[in-house]
Amino acid sequence: MKITASMVKELREITGAGMMDCKKALNESDGDMEAAKEFLRKKGQAIANKKSSRETREGAVSISLKENKAALVKIACETDFVAINDNFKEFIAKIAAQAIEVGIDDLMEKSTSSGSIKEQFVEAIGKLGENIVFANGQYWEAAENGVINFYTHTNNKIGVLVELDTEPGTDATAAGDAAKNVAMHVAASQVEAISENDLDPAVIEKEKNFLMEQARESGKPENIIEKMVVGRLNKFKKEVCLLDQNYVKDPDKTISEYLAEAGKAAGGGFSVKRFYKETF
Repeated sequence: MKITASMVKELREITGAGMMDCKKALNESDGDMEAAKEFLRKKGQAIANKKSSRETREGAVSISLKENKAALVKIACETDFVAINDNFKEFIAKIAAQAIEVGIDDLMEKSTSSGSIKEQFVEAIGKLGENIVFANGQYWEAAENGVINFYTHTNNKIGVLVELDTEPGTDATAAGDAAKNVAMHVAASQVEAISENDLDPAVIEKEKNFLMEQARESGKPENIIEKMVVGRLNKFKKEVCLLDQNYVKDPDKTISEYLAEAGKAAGGGFSVKRFYKETF
């Protein structure tokens, strides 16, 4: 059978494979479209098997939000060239949207209305020519009075989820805007906990040990060093606790003050329930 340009174009639109690959698949299958699709699928699997041991040091984060559910996926590839590729961005956005359907646990073993997640990765590897792996993810469902929003940096290397608890009567749209603003702040800042009460004791101990070693270099007596470290440790806690930090969009107020003002304007109030930051 003669392979026409329209046949190649149709197969390319269905599979996303390159023109030459589609032409070869149609030639190998004597123009049978289904056989050509299977040829490309097997080729993609062969490429995936060949590249599976290659290191994936680059990648991107994508977040999907639907009603009261959110999913964040961190997907790795080999080079930044692919990480910024539009096809890769579309792929990870599609996986994030599917994670809303099936959750994040054992994601690679799941199937959705778009097919098997694993097979979609195989297809992406064949299409983009690099090893691509699911690195990490989060799936959230908001509490009864919760509002979730997110922020992804323009390079897709940073993604943040934030959930706010809202008081009855609070405007949901305003709460969503506030959650997005807090997520943007977290993306730009070093945040270890919502408040001092939430700080991991291991983080505090690590910082204390660092400050003690630093202070001893001054040669001062141990009792003086202890006092120095107490003050510096308290400063550290305020610097890494979200509610105490100066709001990046308005440094004259803290996040706590921003939320109080925004909550009042929204006809109620809200507080930070949780946050999650993923980076590449």
